[in-house]
Amino acid sequence: MSGFDSLLDGYRRFRAHDWKRQRARWTELADGQSPATLVIACSDSRVDPAQIFDVSPGEIFVVRNVANLVPPFERDSSRHGVSAAVEFAVTQIPVSEIVVLGHEYCGGCRAAMTRAFAGAEPGAGGFIAHWVDMLDAARDTVVAGHGQGEAAERALEHEAVKVSLANLRSFPFVAAAEAAGTLTLRGAWFGIREGELKLLDEASGAFSPA
Repeated sequence: MSGFDSLLDGYRRFRAHDWKRQRARWTELADGQSPATLVIACSDSRVDPAQIFDVSPGEIFVVRNVANLVPPFERDSSRHGVSAAVEFAVTQIPVSEIVVLGHEYCGGCRAAMTRAFAGAEPGAGGFIAHWVDMLDAARDTVVAGHGQGEAAERALEHEAVKVSLANLRSFPFVAAAEAAGTLTLRGAWFGIREGELKLLDEASGAFSPA
């Protein structure tokens, strides 16, 4: 059975059970969405925000990419997928909270730590290298304090959340909504091995169990 065949089997189970169970909810959602929270998470197949937070359809607006990164606000002619999603969530829905969700054993953070794709061409890791170089400054700080290895990778996973929060605040409409008290930014980290969620205290910079 192919991977897509497995997905179709899953769809049929969903259609026969969960969709019917939440039929009224799906009818309501056909008229529009009003999620309260934007979750910015990693594309990693092990870290599904809907599963981690046990939410129903329509409860969270989700952006997923390598290492749950948000680029800084930029005015240029490039196509900004993450920026467009943040703009839509904050100015059009609008959400009242943004959660940046990092995770354990993040391959993107490992690539940033090891610089495994430095100098590579697109198609051979170049796109990855240019994406995770947003973590270069954080990576250098972590290496100075922790060296290399697993502890350093965990530290960089935490720093990636902080980098994304800082970059979110470079968006004028995000900063304005936060200053007005209509938007709250939060950082979190999910431990795959133990299933533990930790929340960031931005005042101290520490992550503690939820």
